[in-house]
Amino acid sequence: MAILSRPFAIIAAGAALVGALALAGASAVGPRLAVELEGKAARAIAEAGGGAARAHFRSAGGWPSRHPLLTGGERLDEGRRARVARAVAAVPGVGGIRWADGTALARGGTVQPRPLDCQQDVEALLRSRTIRFEEGSARIDAASGELIDEVSGALRPCLGSIIAITGHTDASGPEPGNLELSLSRAEAVRQALMRRGISSDGLRARGVGSRSPVVGLEPTDPANRRIEFSVIATEPIQPTPIDTPGPR
Repeated sequence: MAILSRPFAIIAAGAALVGALALAGASAVGPRLAVELEGKAARAIAEAGGGAARAHFRSAGGWPSRHPLLTGGERLDEGRRARVARAVAAVPGVGGIRWADGTALARGGTVQPRPLDCQQDVEALLRSRTIRFEEGSARIDAASGELIDEVSGALRPCLGSIIAITGHTDASGPEPGNLELSLSRAEAVRQALMRRGISSDGLRARGVGSRSPVVGLEPTDPANRRIEFSVIATEPIQPTPIDTPGPR
């Protein structure tokens, strides 16, 4: 019995090591990127005459983000606020922007985000964290709400693209049930994103059951239970007045 259990122990240890390495890599690269973007944004703000304005490249949960929150603009007139936001948006690698004392998102004046950028942002968010569901259910675990908030923020700059939400399961159950559960979970994420302002027109939910396990994992490994996003490269919509820094 002990001999038979050894392969499973080895597989489990290997999966744990892969997960630890992925988490360590994300933890190391993310903060460095945030610091680099903050430095570039600070120079852009100074050149735009932003005074005490500052760009924070962290999510509400403290995770590194390409989508900065601008603070310190309370004493700037609207024209200067707009110049500051556009200057930061023009920094390579920066996504959508929001003023802390306003609700409007800002995009670069002439530089439009590419759909691939949005997909990479979402993949970075999901590299060390997972959208979790209640066991055997399509109900999203309450602890995953903040992660879905961040996913919606990462997708927002590329509204107008078609975003595929794909649900996966492991192979521990009958495949017809796996297909149904994976689709239900993808649809639950789609509904959650819609509640956060992502248009239903650009969201497509699909379930593939257990037929696409993670490379290197056994089909029955629970780590195969996941949601993946892919952005189909279509032309993003042109910014409207609500997409640019407006009145507070």
